[in-house]
Amino acid sequence: MRIRDWDRNLKVRLFGEALMNTTFWMFFPFMSIYFADAFGTETAGLLMIASQLFSVIANLMGGYCADMFGRKRMMVLSAYGQGAAFFVFALASSPWWSSPFVGFLCFTFAGICGAFYWPASQAMVADVVPERDRNHVFAVFYTSINISVVIGPIVGGLLYAEHRFALLLLAACSCFVMAMLLAKQLRETAPLAEVGRGDSGTTWRSFLRTQLEQYMVIVRDRVFFLFLVAGVLVAQTFMQLDLLIPLYTKETVGAETLGGWTVDGTSAFGWLIAENGLLVALCTVAVTRWMSRYSEQQAFVGSSVLYGISMWLFSQTSSLLGLMAVMALFTLAELMTAGLQQSFVTKLAPEEMRGQYFAAASLRFTIGRMLAPLSLAAAAWIGYAWTFVSLGMLALASAALYAWMFRQAGRRIERSNVSFSR
Repeated sequence: MRIRDWDRNLKVRLFGEALMNTTFWMFFPFMSIYFADAFGTETAGLLMIASQLFSVIANLMGGYCADMFGRKRMMVLSAYGQGAAFFVFALASSPWWSSPFVGFLCFTFAGICGAFYWPASQAMVADVVPERDRNHVFAVFYTSINISVVIGPIVGGLLYAEHRFALLLLAACSCFVMAMLLAKQLRETAPLAEVGRGDSGTTWRSFLRTQLEQYMVIVRDRVFFLFLVAGVLVAQTFMQLDLLIPLYTKETVGAETLGGWTVDGTSAFGWLIAENGLLVALCTVAVTRWMSRYSEQQAFVGSSVLYGISMWLFSQTSSLLGLMAVMALFTLAELMTAGLQQSFVTKLAPEEMRGQYFAAASLRFTIGRMLAPLSLAAAAWIGYAWTFVSLGMLALASAALYAWMFRQAGRRIERSNVSFSR
């Protein structure tokens, strides 16, 4: 399915999200360093856990709201909310006023808005794209994100230290532009019977009770529940790209000369994340097609195993070239499931509950990100080497859960076939 044949909603989002993501990645990779310098490593880790706890709650509400009030409305409101958060964050990092605590609150609110945006955006893709093309469309969006991951950290590495105020202000402006673009150009795609059902004047108690009842239905889906738990475990590895890895490179990589450039520990992280983004941008579609030759079980299990191996290898090298080689393996693990995860959720989700299923599925990331900062405290307690080894063991546990999940899925299909034959 070529991009020119896409629904207009997807074309608008592809452009707008590319703009917003690029400015976001100009400063986001450096946030763990910023908060660690401001509050100390252990305190920063605990604060980031608290931040993600709010995102977990928002994520559940976001899926419900995407089904009740519509995909478009939730995406527009979320983009405006992120813009406001980044604007205040910019003021708190300005030449006239500096407040890391206010910055942390704004960072938390921006994460909450993102948690509302994500389920609606993923459900919209499932609404308008035929099942046979969804892997490809999700892979293109994933590629777009990672083009931003290439450009953003490179520009941010040059400007972040001296121009954080300008970068945050630019992020705020891009979010506002995105919100206006979505409001003007998007059409609603949620099933008409669902949109507006939440506007009937129900109390917040009944709203919450209904929401919890709906999510309990999802949790009782054993295959989906195993998918969620395995995803949370493996998320502890790739979430370290923004947490443990930048601090590890800052403290362990000495000054090196590479191609005429002098690279220290801090700038080494910029090289690594740019490499990751470049490989994803160049290879996502190709690797997605390659993985289509294999079963979903082989893709998910193999990805977790490679994540586990790469975590151990990170602990074994402190040279830039060595870390770049490990990052290539880490990126391959990432790409093996890049186009499969959302389409797998779509297969499990009833049409009228897509928003909630995508919200519950993205708990892999919100809960994963909530727990991931524990690695910062672990590094202070047991050292980097044992922390990376522990993360690798979690990835291998994830591989085992994925294998169990597909066995359960196979049994469910067999039972369905037996019932049908009767």
